[in-house]
Amino acid sequence: MNTITPQRSKKILVVSAHPDARSLNASLSSFAVEHLRAAGHEVRVSDLYAMKWKATVDADDFPEHGPDERLHVMDASERATLAGHLSADVAAEQEKLLWSDAVILQFPVWWFSAPAILKGWIDRVFTAGFAYGPEVAPPYSEGPLAGRRALLSVTAGARETSFSDRGIHGRLDDVLHPLQHGLFWFTGVQPLDPFAVYGSNAMTEEQFAAAREAYGRRLDGLFTDEPVPFRTLVGGDYDHDMRLLDGVEAPGTSGLDLHVRPRVGR
Repeated sequence: MNTITPQRSKKILVVSAHPDARSLNASLSSFAVEHLRAAGHEVRVSDLYAMKWKATVDADDFPEHGPDERLHVMDASERATLAGHLSADVAAEQEKLLWSDAVILQFPVWWFSAPAILKGWIDRVFTAGFAYGPEVAPPYSEGPLAGRRALLSVTAGARETSFSDRGIHGRLDDVLHPLQHGLFWFTGVQPLDPFAVYGSNAMTEEQFAAAREAYGRRLDGLFTDEPVPFRTLVGGDYDHDMRLLDGVEAPGTSGLDLHVRPRVGR
């Protein structure tokens, strides 16, 4: 009799960003939590709208910042981070990230980006001295959050073909590049290819069931699927000015694909 060897239990943070608890995004978040816990993993959730998350960076994030002092956000955040003087809500989210082995961001694609509340979570939580900075680690390599994986799970009202290489919206990989490469890989997190549900404004029960099944397979591969093989800044592919060296890329490669190493079998 064949037996399946269970995966070692992992810790996963799910960050959800949709204002309606009855939404497709909320349903996908709930499914992910249930599916991962059923597989034996530990899961924590940050439901940003339910938390009434403050989306703007300001001096309140740094309680020790002097009221008459100019607010230079990077410097202030680094000082507060290293001194342990960040606001309590930011510190709590950083603790969740440090606790996790993987993070899942669940959100609708609004105006080719993440909802403002999720962008605000990123702005406030990924502080200098915590997620990046000259005293932490080089960007685009083994950064401070290295060893973790990430999955973007998104919904889009448009059809899938419109987010293709010849689609009018551009490739979804390019639309999500600021998060995949500029957030995750910049801080050392290894992102997987995004999971997307298209035509989300008019889904049937059958379509949702199919999407949920497909999502389950992606969740099962959270720690075994190949991450996007972004190039490292310190791997010899870039010069001192952070420009890709001539001839490093595969023939015919252009655009944002220049910063991804060729994948085996593709």
